Amino acid sequence: MPAELWDKQVGLLMRDYPYDSVMAARVLGQGYAYLLTAMNHRGESLGLAPSKLVDIGVHTIILDTVAYAELCEKFNGGHFLHHVPKIDIKNDGSVMKTAHIVTADGWEIDLPLWADAAECGPCHPGNDSH
Repeated sequence: MPAELWDKQVGLLMRDYPYDSVMAARVLGQGYAYLLTAMNHRGESLGLAPSKLVDIGVHTIILDTVAYAELCEKFNGGHFLHHVPKIDIKNDGSVMKTAHIVTADGWEIDLPLWADAAECGPCHPGNDSH
């Protein structure tokens, strides 16, 4: 990822949330780890789900639509990974399952950012979306 894009997205997190640069980078890094893992498992219907804090990083990434479309092009075989949120919050263990899959894919998990795992769930289970 270009340093300029990273710095911009860290700045957006600092603008929109009460984060210093360290916390913003942690949230953003976990957001990228989650999205790239979801892209790596396209078509597997794993029901991946970020925690609430990781989801903040995910939203920062996907709202920068030009950069996000380029990310999908490069890492998702040219397929756009859609965001399809559900209203109901699930307590089904899917967030911690996701953290284990992210780790298995070689990403380092910042476990405190996944601590609210019981309060989230798949955005759209069984579908290639997040």
